[in-house]
Amino acid sequence: MNDWSPHRHAPRAAHERARVHDEHVHDEHSFHVRAHGDGRARRLGIGLVLTLLMLVIEAVGGWWSGSLALLADAGHMLVDAMALGLAVASARIALHPPSARYSFGLARGEILAGFFNALTQFVLVGFIVWEAVRRLQQPRAIASGEMLAVALVGLLVNVVVLRMLHRHDADDVNMAAASLHVLGDLLGSVATVLAALAVGWLGWLWADPVLSLLVSLLLLRSAWVLVRRSAHILLEGVPDGVSVEAVVAALRVLDAGIVDVHHLHLWQVGAGQRMATLHVRVAASDQGERILRLVRTTLAERFGIRHTTVQIESAGCVETSPDCVAR
Repeated sequence: MNDWSPHRHAPRAAHERARVHDEHVHDEHSFHVRAHGDGRARRLGIGLVLTLLMLVIEAVGGWWSGSLALLADAGHMLVDAMALGLAVASARIALHPPSARYSFGLARGEILAGFFNALTQFVLVGFIVWEAVRRLQQPRAIASGEMLAVALVGLLVNVVVLRMLHRHDADDVNMAAASLHVLGDLLGSVATVLAALAVGWLGWLWADPVLSLLVSLLLLRSAWVLVRRSAHILLEGVPDGVSVEAVVAALRVLDAGIVDVHHLHLWQVGAGQRMATLHVRVAASDQGERILRLVRTTLAERFGIRHTTVQIESAGCVETSPDCVAR
C-alpha cells in the first residue's frame, strides 16, 4: 500500500508533537484575533462617544443660530452615531468564541454590519441630494458666524475620530464602514466651514447646497466600493490581495518533495481571519509531516492565512480512495 496515512503509519510521538503544535498555532491565532478585536471595539466605542457629543453640540448650535446646515449635519451625525453603535455591537459579538452551533464564532456579524452600514450611506446620499436641491430652489439666510464656530469644532472632532478608526486591516469592512461614516461627517464639516465662509464673506447662499452635492458624490463612490467588498466576503470570495494561482505556484516550488497542490479554496470569515483548505501530494510518505508544517508556516507568514486544513496525499494516492486521509 503506497498511500500515506498519518493515522496508520506515523509514530505516536510524531502525532503528539503535531497535535501540540496545531493547538499552539490555533490558540495563538485565537489570542491574536481576540486582542485585535478588543482594540477595534474600544476605538469604535470612543468614536461613538465623541460623535454623540458633537451631535448635541451641532443640534444646539443649529437651533441657536438658526442654521439649517448645522441641523442637517446634526441629522447626518445621528445616522452615523447609529452606524457606529451597530459597529461597536458587531465588534463585541465577533469576539464570542466558536460554539456547537456557530463553529467559526460570530465574526461574520461584522461583515453584515459593514454591508448594512454601507447601504445606509446610499439612503443618506439621497437625503443630501434632496435637501441640496430644495435649498437651491429656496435659499434661506444663515447665521454664518455661529455656523462657522460650530463647524470648526465638528471638523476637529471628526479628524480625531477618523484617525482612531482609520488604523484597520484592509479586509476589516466593519471598521471601514464606520470610517466611511465618519469621513462623511468630516467632509460635511469641511463643506459647512466653506459654506459659512462663502455666505459670511461673499453672500453666496448657494454655496452650501452645491458643496453638499459634491460631498454626496464622494460618499456615493466610497459606499459602492464598500458594498462590493462586503458582498465579496459574504459570498466567500478569495480575500483581496491573494490569488489562488499565486498560492499554488508558491507552494509547488516550496520543496522538492511536493509533487502537486490542488483543490485549493481560499476565503475569509471576518477581519484578519483568512481560511484555506487544500490537498498536497508528496513524493514519499515519510515526508508528509515535514511538508505539512512547511505548508502551514508558508501560508501564515507569506499570505496571512493562519487557519488551514491540509490533506497530505502520497504520489500514488487516488482521491476517491479511503486511504487518502485528511489532516
